[in-house]
Amino acid sequence: MDENELCEEIIFDDNQRAAEIFGANNIHLSMIEQYLDVTLRSRGNELTLCGRPDAVRAAQKVFSHLWEKQEAHLSIDKQEVQAALRFAQTKLPKPDMGLVFHTKKKVITPRTPMQARLMQFLKDKELCFAIGPAGTGKTWLAVARAIEAMISGEVERIILSRPALEAGEKLGFLPGDMQEKVDPYLRPLYDAMHDMLPSDLIERKMESGEIEIAPLAFMRGRSLKNAYVILDEAQNTTEGQMKMFLTRLGEGSLMTVTGDLSQVDLPPSIPSGLQIATQKLRHLESVGIIEFDDRDVVRHDLVARIIRAWDA
Repeated sequence: MDENELCEEIIFDDNQRAAEIFGANNIHLSMIEQYLDVTLRSRGNELTLCGRPDAVRAAQKVFSHLWEKQEAHLSIDKQEVQAALRFAQTKLPKPDMGLVFHTKKKVITPRTPMQARLMQFLKDKELCFAIGPAGTGKTWLAVARAIEAMISGEVERIILSRPALEAGEKLGFLPGDMQEKVDPYLRPLYDAMHDMLPSDLIERKMESGEIEIAPLAFMRGRSLKNAYVILDEAQNTTEGQMKMFLTRLGEGSLMTVTGDLSQVDLPPSIPSGLQIATQKLRHLESVGIIEFDDRDVVRHDLVARIIRAWDA
């Protein structure tokens, strides 16, 4: 053994749970070896970790994280291993294993340290801003929190909105009734909801008005009480639109605003309402602001590399 190499042993007290952590044909161990540059040797419920001391310590944190997930009765898959790797290499506080959002279809857990911070803000703050590139889970987590709040009775309804702005394309005349006209703009919100609620339940709640999906322009003049309100793609709001939206917040309501300031489709002479809002409201105690970057992308490994290359 190299004199700079450290070897440590972990003994799991349950063979079946150890096997789930290791993955089918030790696929999770292979992921961890490649990511941290360590050597992992498993034998039954025993695991030996060898490598640079800092890498071995990071690997120990990964397995501790995965074991705690097991104890919380959460399944271990590739995404969960990737999340454990991210948490092991951050200096941010370790997330509470009880930090989850419950929906009808699945239990939502944080995949990155910044997602954990956003989830905590979504539980604690009346107004949250989540800013950052595509694939960081901004809208996904906002919708999950809204569904959890509705299921638990914390709010009576969910309102999802987006500015209906053409993203660099001329879409021309859209046929159909009002719902059919706005559906293309709001499809990502539909997709997130269908991941977390049965389709028939979504239809019933939309018919009853418990779930409402509408363009930002429809918010003017309303007071939104006992609702969870989400504004997505908020980088494409003007200052006036953003102020109008934020002042719709009514008694018993919660609000989350998401957007990516690197993809503003407004004319160059018009500043983004999202950027102005976060500058003006950053000091307010009931407001939480989370800023993601490419390290928080959880969609696909290539997406993070694309974002880094584009920014460079």
